[in-house]
Amino acid sequence: MSASEPTALERFLNGILPENPIYRQLLGMCPTLAVTGAMKPAMTMVAATAFVLIAANVIISLIRGLLKPHLRILVFTLTIATFVTIADRFLAAYVYEMSKQLGSYIPLIIVNCIIISRCEICASKQSVGVALADAVGMSLGFGLALGSIATVREILGAGQWFGVTVLPPDVWPSWGIMALPPGAFLTLGLLLALVNWIGQRRAESLALREKQSKG
Repeated sequence: MSASEPTALERFLNGILPENPIYRQLLGMCPTLAVTGAMKPAMTMVAATAFVLIAANVIISLIRGLLKPHLRILVFTLTIATFVTIADRFLAAYVYEMSKQLGSYIPLIIVNCIIISRCEICASKQSVGVALADAVGMSLGFGLALGSIATVREILGAGQWFGVTVLPPDVWPSWGIMALPPGAFLTLGLLLALVNWIGQRRAESLALREKQSKG
């Protein structure tokens, strides 16, 4: 491993917040907008994506010495497709109703830019341990993003969270728009703005403290 390459711990931590795949890299927008109307489908998508990402990263790292530059994307895609098929068949066999609800979005994990990018950026260049840490960190970051969006949409749109009523209709009238595609765009945009604002405030705070320490 090159001295300039991030360590396993750095890869893990970066995936959660500093390089969050949704809020920082804006990858995987299709499932982010499509399945976050409620927590159950969102978390099912997170679990399926995490399984594929972790498995693909480990396998690609194990065979990284055999990869040919002109064939690497093909190998990435075939590897990812294998584990997506496993996840899809598992959901169809054991969680049929959720499998029907998610529909084609599970097979579309094959072309999820998050997974392909991690295979290219990390797994094809670093050891299995680092690739595993990277995949787990990115999976947690993906889960954090989808969970936050789905929480806002489900609570405001249905007054529920994981199907349990938390805002009775007589206390908080449901916002039907939050369950529709415009609600997904609205929630994502507001949360992106919030994350960027917090990041900017932190950067300004650190710069001020550094300036004061030097003064």
